[in-house]
Amino acid sequence: MRPRQRFGTSVIAALFIVGVSATASPASVPGGDVRLSNDTGGGYTSTYTMATGRPYTDATLAECSRSRGRQNEPSVAINPRDERVMVGSSNDYCGVYNDGVDADGAPIASGPIWLGYYRSTDGGTSFASSLVPGYPGDTSPYGARAHIRTASAGDPVLAWDNHGRLYAGSESSDDPAGSKKTFGDVWVATFQNPDGPSGSTLRDGSEFVGSEVVARGSSAPNLLGKFNDKTAIEVDRTGGSCDGTVYFAWSRFNNNNSNIYLSRSTDHGSTWSTPALLTTRVNDVQVPEITVTGNGHVFVTWVATLGNKKTETDAVQYARSTTCGRTFGPAHTVVTFEGYEHQDAGLRDCGDAESACPSGYTFFRADTTPRAATDQADRSSENVYIVYDAAYGPDVPTGTSYGMVGVGVGSLSAAYYVKLNGATGAHTAPVLVDTPTKQHQLFPDIAVNAGTAHVIWWDTRNDSSCADAQACARQPIGNTADRHVVQDALDVYAKAFPLSDGPAAAAASRLTDTSSNPNFEQFGGRTLPFAGDYLWVDSVASTTFATWTDWRDTVPGSDARETTVTGTPEPNEGADVLQCRVSATAGDTCPRAGGLDQNIYGDLAP
Repeated sequence: MRPRQRFGTSVIAALFIVGVSATASPASVPGGDVRLSNDTGGGYTSTYTMATGRPYTDATLAECSRSRGRQNEPSVAINPRDERVMVGSSNDYCGVYNDGVDADGAPIASGPIWLGYYRSTDGGTSFASSLVPGYPGDTSPYGARAHIRTASAGDPVLAWDNHGRLYAGSESSDDPAGSKKTFGDVWVATFQNPDGPSGSTLRDGSEFVGSEVVARGSSAPNLLGKFNDKTAIEVDRTGGSCDGTVYFAWSRFNNNNSNIYLSRSTDHGSTWSTPALLTTRVNDVQVPEITVTGNGHVFVTWVATLGNKKTETDAVQYARSTTCGRTFGPAHTVVTFEGYEHQDAGLRDCGDAESACPSGYTFFRADTTPRAATDQADRSSENVYIVYDAAYGPDVPTGTSYGMVGVGVGSLSAAYYVKLNGATGAHTAPVLVDTPTKQHQLFPDIAVNAGTAHVIWWDTRNDSSCADAQACARQPIGNTADRHVVQDALDVYAKAFPLSDGPAAAAASRLTDTSSNPNFEQFGGRTLPFAGDYLWVDSVASTTFATWTDWRDTVPGSDARETTVTGTPEPNEGADVLQCRVSATAGDTCPRAGGLDQNIYGDLAP
């Protein structure tokens, strides 16, 4: 069990302010939730057709237009030249069943998992859905511009420059030849205004220019060898000497070690610099985040595991560049804390059959994920604003092999906020974004705009499976003590507060119109839940928009392969999804009927 660092009221009261505040930005007013991944009804349109008006389609786009498939790990970016224009993305599984059926009539899951491209030109009121070009089977004129070597892609990250260009970063793995090799590459795609920087801003980021590999991994099976993952991207929009420089970072995993690397492009993504190593002395570092301050300095933050097994603790660390990303200073620690990881006897994902865990619970993967933001328009400071989720409250014996901070040891989780003065290294004491009562807070994200911080997170305060903090700490999210899964476990909450005051100055607002069940078994052959690893928020001018993974459209069902086992409430424990099987050993013949309907939703946020 990791040692715990407590944050009591005396520490919370010790918040001090670094820098100068600006006039608060107008807050967006949340409305009805809007769906970004329209994989039924309106369907998917090629980005080539979106940009040129010329018709094009293929088997993958046709499948995406009817799939009612899975999407998770969303991102979104608002055009700084025109807040009506925003683009979202996600891990999009809409095309996986475009490759025929097996002998039992079950569609074969051999199509691509790719990056979604969800475009709005009305300020997020509606989105047209597509895929980033270059997916297997893309024979459009844009497809040939994708200079990448992969059959799948994920971990999408997005950023705009000030000249109508949008950049989309990704990790990639599968071999197009169908072998068990995993390439482990990372790459970046560029979109521009087809009429140039002086064209109508409503066309910004619509023409696919191309995609280039930034770093190559090794071709080892099962993600072994050198595998690049956990991507981050940002563009300098300061108008200074580094303006237009694109920065891209990732975690490189090599057997039991990981490090953070960064590359930059000064020619709009056409070429990339030799990757620079930012970490050298820590064995476990992940989830980089890139921010740029108003003076053009570049900050990369990440989560690190420090110490040995007896003294192990988590930390947010960072490195700083004052040379437009050419060189970086040494890594520094901002704050140490007790991270968490929902796990059962070392297993992070729990469901049924081969995915079942000893405790008998069903739960999705979740662990600590720090995020950071700056205001590039702020020329008066070099502040970096950081949020992260950590274990919160007393340790609670779970009475099972399930735990969050150790085997059989549970806790709650909460989102914390820290302000770092990048020029001096001074930082505020961590404060709670919103004080938990009985709930978990997961996957926070932050955007900063005109003196206001906009924070979102997943929140379980409406989870009906537990009555109080002790019960919520003992059981996985959305699980009752007798191993049933509820349908109302998860919501997205948001808060906007002046940087000069801190998060205590504002109340939290619920963004989701409908609570979700994140424990539906939609992966691993309908045996396992997966919710992704992050949410996303962006803020430009008077518009703030948040995106999340959502299960409101999932159709529950029962799994014919399950039988009642003593002490286990199966079938019908609440995690099974609609599926059709001609026998217990056959595949699902109706994957498009709603059992896999996991989607990306969004809304204006305060």
